[in-house]
Amino acid sequence: PDQYPSEPDDGLVELPLFPLPLVLFPDATHALHIFEFRYRIMMHTVLDTDLRFGVVFAGSDGASDVGCVGEVVKHERLADDRFFLICKGQERFRVARIVRNKPYLVAAVQWLEDRPPAETPAPGEDAEALAVEVEALMRDVIRIANRLNGKPEKEVGDLRRGLFPTPFSFYVGNTFEGAPREQQALLELEDTAARLRRERDTLRNTLNYLTAASAVKDVFPSSPSSG
Repeated sequence: PDQYPSEPDDGLVELPLFPLPLVLFPDATHALHIFEFRYRIMMHTVLDTDLRFGVVFAGSDGASDVGCVGEVVKHERLADDRFFLICKGQERFRVARIVRNKPYLVAAVQWLEDRPPAETPAPGEDAEALAVEVEALMRDVIRIANRLNGKPEKEVGDLRRGLFPTPFSFYVGNTFEGAPREQQALLELEDTAARLRRERDTLRNTLNYLTAASAVKDVFPSSPSSG
């Protein structure tokens, strides 16, 4: 098999693609079960080369053009040639063209990186300030969600863990489970501050909803049903 990723003359990198109903972010991990024949073939190639493949979100309207490299960090091959594996997100990419689609998808891709702001941000709108604000909102969301779920209210620890704004923005996006299209939109942004602003807005909406639900619960507490 060809070695992946290879680099054609046009500077693009060839990468095997795995369309999935999920979004992989840089530094995030996902457990996968590989059972379909063509992707078992792909995994044999990946495990024999550099352990890397491209994960692209696939919805009802097809596969996205922007994805994230997944690197296999642990795997188990079963007797029937299925695989259980854990992959970790690496760099993002954009599909430039499909190289072939049999026995599995291979695309020529270009790497994506966030771009520095073209202009000086307004006060409080730079990436660092936004990251601080997003972390505070996340703490409030977790605190109220725990309260609604009957869990003890306790101080939420350090969510940022020393991360710079860009990797922190990917960490936050990864927590938006159950909203893959919103996650895909976050993954595609090439501006850290824009990603954090969008996450801030989502968290504010979530916090408003949870605060209202908590207020209703306080006014109308559940009581044991009588029988």
